[in-house]
Amino acid sequence: MSGGSPMGGGVGGLMRQRHSHGYSSGGEDLEDDASSRLRPQPPLIQLTRSWTEIIENIVWIVSTTFILFYGDGNFNFLFLLCHDHRIKRVELYIGMGGVMLNAIFIFLAWNFRKSGEKWDVSNSSALPYVVMIGVISFCLLSFALWPIWSFLTLPLLFTLLITGVVTVPYIVLLVSKKSQTDLLRID
Repeated sequence: MSGGSPMGGGVGGLMRQRHSHGYSSGGEDLEDDASSRLRPQPPLIQLTRSWTEIIENIVWIVSTTFILFYGDGNFNFLFLLCHDHRIKRVELYIGMGGVMLNAIFIFLAWNFRKSGEKWDVSNSSALPYVVMIGVISFCLLSFALWPIWSFLTLPLLFTLLITGVVTVPYIVLLVSKKSQTDLLRID
């Protein structure tokens, strides 16, 4: 064993000084050397996007804009949600409540993370509940809107969901940049 110091007793009489400030591996112990090397960390937020990602995001946003303004062909989507008698109101309200509950959870989870820490949802103990609420909300909204669009309700809601997933990171970035510029300056 190299790099040790003489000690009384024991086999060989040498003991490695791992916790000493003077200890440094000269490469002879690859196991210790590999664990002490710094690994490069991936960036927390991907700042550059490929053209395909940008085009996909634009397609989702345009699709949702079409859904919101076209509605059922006679009225826009928001007018239908407020005034159409074919919609099952109780299911619609419970489904929208579930969507709002999930949005609040995501907002709170995003704000409580540390600024230099990657948001790791897999460690969240509330994740199964959020997924369950999301699935139940999707089913309730599908049931509530089925009388208007029938089988087109499923792709309509899926398009709205994906557009929300695509736009939320941009909105969070805008809000976080705005809050950083609002800080008081000490000059």
